[in-house]
Amino acid sequence: MNIGMVCFPTYGGSGVVATELGIALANKGHKVHFMSYSQPFRLNLFNQNLFYHEFSVNDYPLFDYQPYESVLASKIVDVAVYEQLDILHVHYAIPHASVAYTAQQILKSKKIWLPYVTTLHGTDITLVGRDPAFEPVIRFSLNHSNAITSVSESLKKDTLNTFKIDNRIDVIPNFINLSEYAILSDKAIKNRYAPDNEAVLVHISNFRKVKRVEDVVRIFEMVRKELPARLILVGEGPEKQGIEQLVRQLGLQHEVTCAGKVADPKEILNIADLFILPSETESFGLAALEAMAAKVPVISTNSGGLPEVNLDGKTGYLCNVGDIEAMAQCAVRLLKNPAMLNQFKSNAYHQAQKFDVNAVLPQYEQLYRKVIGK
Repeated sequence: MNIGMVCFPTYGGSGVVATELGIALANKGHKVHFMSYSQPFRLNLFNQNLFYHEFSVNDYPLFDYQPYESVLASKIVDVAVYEQLDILHVHYAIPHASVAYTAQQILKSKKIWLPYVTTLHGTDITLVGRDPAFEPVIRFSLNHSNAITSVSESLKKDTLNTFKIDNRIDVIPNFINLSEYAILSDKAIKNRYAPDNEAVLVHISNFRKVKRVEDVVRIFEMVRKELPARLILVGEGPEKQGIEQLVRQLGLQHEVTCAGKVADPKEILNIADLFILPSETESFGLAALEAMAAKVPVISTNSGGLPEVNLDGKTGYLCNVGDIEAMAQCAVRLLKNPAMLNQFKSNAYHQAQKFDVNAVLPQYEQLYRKVIGK
């Protein structure tokens, strides 16, 4: 198949999933054409079936805001015509679903049919999408999508509760390439972060309020009162400066490492003992899945799609949002019981196998064929 792929190129989960999906499809022989204003950060172009089509959004004195949607629609039309796309897959409802509909109608006037699949990733529905100003456009473009996928049952339910969607929503979960996590633990790297063999806790996010990174620091403060531990914070975002200030206020600057943005966090996850994810909501919890693929148990909240990934009392623990005392107690319970911790590590990896790309990719291929009638 000849597939167009539209996503935001940033470090967010939707861009990661779209890029990894495109790479996996290309490895199976499909031609995949990415369209974005900059190259997705995980996109490796050393593949004869992968193509990247960049478009520029110029500043015009007439506009207060750059006309992103119009430029993207024009790029989709151009690529569809000259690359003879079979199908378009857009990630994130806002604004990509409505752009896809616009491009489809333009192509229709040229006697070209380009069906589009919209994948919902989370904040396009649970946060931004709840703004009444977006509701008519989102509902229209989703109802006119030729297929809709959601990354979790929880997000599917939220979408149906928020919008009047008559269209079918298929749940196809996020995924990881499990083979990429089959690396041996590097003691030298772990010694660099935990020189006295302390327990290593890790958190990875985009440091927005919804991630509740302050809770991570508070949980760590409680844990280290019970046993020697170190914390590694990975990511950047609007809450980063405040978190660094909190770390200093609590006198934890020698036990906490702020690693910043890391394009591929496998090396850090490989030395972790626990992964902490106290988010207010997660449509799926890709960061949790990546940790589990590295055999790292997860202490998380029980919100959104997290219970579909992290199994309470088996691959980690689920706690109520904001209950940092319970999360700290769960962490200490595991870290003080090496046999239980090792069992949870094994369970986490076994659960991650269900979300391997080889298990999930055929679901997308089947959906594409159904949509284009092949």
